[in-house]
Amino acid sequence: MDFTTLLLAWYHENKRDLPWKKTQDPYPVWVSEVILQQTRVGQGTDYIRKFLETFPTVRHLAAAQEDEVLKLWQGLGYYSRARNMHKAAKKLMEEYNGKFPADVTLLRNLQGIGEYTAAAIASFAYGLPVAALDGNGYRILARFFGIDLEVGTTRAKKVFSNLAGSLVPTHDSASFNQAMMDFGSLVCTPRPVCALCPMTKQCIAWNKGLTDILPVKKGKKLSRNRHFNYLHIVFGETTFIRQRQGNDIWKGLYEFPLIETTDETGFTELARTEPFIRLLGSSSFTLTDTLKLSQHKLTHQTIHPVFFRVTIQSAGPVLNNDYIQIDRRDIHHFAISRLTEKYLDFFHNFAAL
Repeated sequence: MDFTTLLLAWYHENKRDLPWKKTQDPYPVWVSEVILQQTRVGQGTDYIRKFLETFPTVRHLAAAQEDEVLKLWQGLGYYSRARNMHKAAKKLMEEYNGKFPADVTLLRNLQGIGEYTAAAIASFAYGLPVAALDGNGYRILARFFGIDLEVGTTRAKKVFSNLAGSLVPTHDSASFNQAMMDFGSLVCTPRPVCALCPMTKQCIAWNKGLTDILPVKKGKKLSRNRHFNYLHIVFGETTFIRQRQGNDIWKGLYEFPLIETTDETGFTELARTEPFIRLLGSSSFTLTDTLKLSQHKLTHQTIHPVFFRVTIQSAGPVLNNDYIQIDRRDIHHFAISRLTEKYLDFFHNFAAL
């Protein structure tokens, strides 16, 4: 039997019961695909449900404030996904009256929608005969057909794309694409479960002992170490936060005053730095708590976080640095990073802060 026949036979016996796959409405298809880009299904399921309950249509998402979207996204990471979805929803309202175009090229013109997501929407929602090729697909095809091209290169993308396009059935592309995702998630994983694979007889990687080598990937980038020193400043029943700007991680999320240093820095040394002096000036302050959290690993960078809880007698200098003053129990109303959430969770409840 050929690859497609074997794959679909496996899929019809083993497909995952995913609620968002039971619709041809392009909106939930889009939402689920974006959330699951960098998130495991087990974690993403609840987020997909909550997202669709809060923003049930493109119109609802487009009308929301960015802060609302980021708050709902909290804990998923890669927040640019949420910002791009918000922008794409607005563009859909402005140019398509809230409808998704049934065209891969037009779909790719929407913010945050690349080749894979556009193909997934076109296939799952509109039944177009296109292959939605993600990391799972590259891995499966590289092993089964013994392709030793470095994934990510222009040549490899063309070869894999043409191959996948020749394999997808014209009458049921949705089943093929979902089968690729499920098979890559359950059997042909980074550490494959070849004992469960119905394709070993035809799989070149298995027959040649190449399952640990294929697909060929470029060497990993070195991880950058960053030392984040957060100042949880308490003034009476209030504290201070600011929204992150620029093109750095966690853009648009709120955080306590942050001083980044090149190395691990104790509080006494930190208090002598120019950013600390600019923040608190000559105000009287008292260090009441220090919490050093475990490393927070992100793509190509590792955050080494320390939270210093400081009480002050005057709020003036902090407010002069563009921070906003809030009731210290209200921080959970703002979109914050998982890192800050861990710090807050350490104290069990916000009232303790």
